[in-house]
Amino acid sequence: MIPRVFGAFGICAIALSALALSALALPAAAGDLVRVGSKNFNESYLLSEIAAQLLEQSGFTVERRFGLGGTLICYEALRNDEIDMYIEYSGTISQAILNLPLDVGLGQLRDSLTPFGLQLEEPLGFNNTYAMVVKRSVARSLGLTTIGDLAVHPELRVVVSHEFLEREDGWPGLSMTYGLDPAVTGIEHGLAYQALDDGAIDVTDAYSTDGELVRYDLAVLEDDRGYFPDYLALPLVRADLPADARQALAPLAGRLDDARMQALNAEVVFEGRTFADVAGAFLEEEGLAGSSDARKLLWQDLAENTVQHLKLTSVALIGAVIAGVGLSLVVFRRRRLSQFLLYFCGLLQTIPSIALLALMIPLFGIGVVPAIIALFLYSLLPILRNTVTALTTLDPTLIRVALAMGMSNGEQLRCIYVPLALPSMLAGIRTAAVISIGTATLAAFIGAGGLGEPIVTGLALNNVGLILQGALPAALLAVATELLFEGIERVVLPEHLRAG
Repeated sequence: MIPRVFGAFGICAIALSALALSALALPAAAGDLVRVGSKNFNESYLLSEIAAQLLEQSGFTVERRFGLGGTLICYEALRNDEIDMYIEYSGTISQAILNLPLDVGLGQLRDSLTPFGLQLEEPLGFNNTYAMVVKRSVARSLGLTTIGDLAVHPELRVVVSHEFLEREDGWPGLSMTYGLDPAVTGIEHGLAYQALDDGAIDVTDAYSTDGELVRYDLAVLEDDRGYFPDYLALPLVRADLPADARQALAPLAGRLDDARMQALNAEVVFEGRTFADVAGAFLEEEGLAGSSDARKLLWQDLAENTVQHLKLTSVALIGAVIAGVGLSLVVFRRRRLSQFLLYFCGLLQTIPSIALLALMIPLFGIGVVPAIIALFLYSLLPILRNTVTALTTLDPTLIRVALAMGMSNGEQLRCIYVPLALPSMLAGIRTAAVISIGTATLAAFIGAGGLGEPIVTGLALNNVGLILQGALPAALLAVATELLFEGIERVVLPEHLRAG
């Protein structure tokens, strides 16, 4: 039985190691590579795609790292040299990043960013300020015209985007300025409009250039106390970005007014066009680029995302198997030490996945490495718990027989402990694999790719088709993993030890 055990594990290890090497292999160096990032909402994707295509037209190789979560994730990625640029907003820089007063000009923003090795390019031309919105029918029936009017209608259900809920220039300051109830809940920005339309909520925050404002017939409440600063869209870049790359972005300055930006956003959200299509058409209309047909087919996106997802989960799982099984074999006879390890791994499981990924950024940046580390940590508990439990609950009679026969500790492990604990060990690895496949969809928030990428984009656009493009393959991968381990159990385990 032992040869079959190690043979099966050997085959799995070889396959997983091959995926690990391909995942961790560095991409070939490109002559003039520019890494363009974006946040995880519609307009940020679109503006970053416009910048990316303009750079490509100028001869640069562009690596797109879109959908990187909120402001601080993008900003930390920029500071940590994980991306070279992304489109930011002046009010966000002053309030959420630098904690400066409301009336700060662009000159002072530039001076404040210089010590961090960052610089601002010229504004794109529009002001995408925050706004509070309600359905127009609700505004009419209650006579709502200003944000201050919300204070006399505490029955209204206010739900705001998660980032707005925490930002200093968001709900905390707004509720104090207007005397509103600070206790509200959060929602994904892309889903808030549908919730308003369905009547599930009454008030939410919005961006003034969102295309959804027109489609859902929403009323923008006047900021009568002037709480929100200007949010001028402009490229935020690393100071070491080549001068010719900054020069390539220069023609975007002043090209977009509020109405044009809202129309471009609406083309993506309501006409079903891709970010790449809308960005390319805009650049062509402005005479900044020629026509291009570089779109990918659905199956190509699906194949690339699936392979990347397999790489992330496989690398994390093989590391967790080696560490989890190895540690279990070392500590299972030491009760306190094994309990400590189990408590520690259990504590890791209580950290929300997206929070753990965000905590990895200052240490490991964004991309594949922090995602694999987070998945590795989440995979440890089921492997450790199942293995330690199986090793410590063997029939004591068998252990006494082994001692009476004069078996050494090593012989006991090879001939008694491991063979009898193997069903539980495989069950733990099987559970860890399925958990890893599901959790890996969140890796897209830190630029690691995988099947979470279409899910994140679909959430930004409230596009069920895109969400399913990531969710269904992930579910099928989980089913395939279950079948794979079922086959491994048939090869490795005698019939009387198999579950069921």
